[in-house]
Amino acid sequence: MIHFSKPIRCLALLLAFAFVATELYAQDPRFSQYYASPWNLNPAMSGVFNGRWRINANYRDQWNSVLSPVPFRTYAASYDYRFNVGYNDDYASFGFGAMHDEAGTARFSQNKAQIGGSFIKQLSGGYRQASHYLAAGAQLGMGQHSLDWGKLWFSRQFDLANERPDASLSSGEGDINGSTNLYLDFNAGLMWYTLFGENGFVYAGISGQHLNRPDVAFVNNSGEAMYQRWSAHAGGQLPLNDNISLLPGVLLMKQGPSFETDLGLNLRYSNNDYNELALRFGAWGRIGNRLNSGVQMDAVTVVGMLEYNRYMLGLSYDITVSNLTLANNARGAFEVSFTYFHPGERKSRVICPKL
Repeated sequence: MIHFSKPIRCLALLLAFAFVATELYAQDPRFSQYYASPWNLNPAMSGVFNGRWRINANYRDQWNSVLSPVPFRTYAASYDYRFNVGYNDDYASFGFGAMHDEAGTARFSQNKAQIGGSFIKQLSGGYRQASHYLAAGAQLGMGQHSLDWGKLWFSRQFDLANERPDASLSSGEGDINGSTNLYLDFNAGLMWYTLFGENGFVYAGISGQHLNRPDVAFVNNSGEAMYQRWSAHAGGQLPLNDNISLLPGVLLMKQGPSFETDLGLNLRYSNNDYNELALRFGAWGRIGNRLNSGVQMDAVTVVGMLEYNRYMLGLSYDITVSNLTLANNARGAFEVSFTYFHPGERKSRVICPKL
């Protein structure tokens, strides 16, 4: 096997990017364990859990094998609280969340924080009947992008005599800011779900991010509007017996010219005890477009999750299967997720899907 030095691998990575797409477009950060980051998936998922309040935390580390010590990293955290409305099984929720994403040597960063809430309406259901719910949610927040221009050099700064970059030379890039202006960001979504039997459920949702198309330009008066991101997702839990269930899922996302589909299946085993212990294992595939050249299989994600009572810990790894394997030898992204559900004041039948 031939082993390449890090500079050669980094160059190969850039060439692979160029081969995959003729143009590069900014996209929102994303998680392979999207179902473990509900706040960032769909505002309508706020409050869709069984308990009083919930905490989520997510971390993603991508392409450390070729971009260390500055790989792509994403951090996210959220908190949501729900309460009963009226005398029926209707609920409302409120919460807040934040995300930080950084990429590359110049530390291109995206930072955002939002507050939001949802209303969950019972459509039908009763004793020994399937229950149907519709949730609507929205988020409003602030964001900012930044870039360390001091880490970059331009062609005007290349010293031909010494054949190396010279940071003391003028870059010729005059009217560029180190960060964008703070921008207002608005997201909204809908979600339907139904519960049947003891542990079965099916759900489907749609959401729109950056509906107000905020200005994220680094250059003054250039008016660079952020692309809206549209998502559709569906899944469920299908019990095979008292202990084993299948959890299929699919997510479709469209942002500007970029399109992505994630689909797969987790297998869940539970002891169905009072202090429930459950294990999940699964595999997921990610398909993305090449902009002007069709679609390709980008990665396969293997997932393992541990549930204990009110805690859930998830670990996953993306195995690259696209042309980027030329640079990273199939090593992609590592991800970890953590969720805690605080119990309600009284015991009740589960009225939310356990995503």
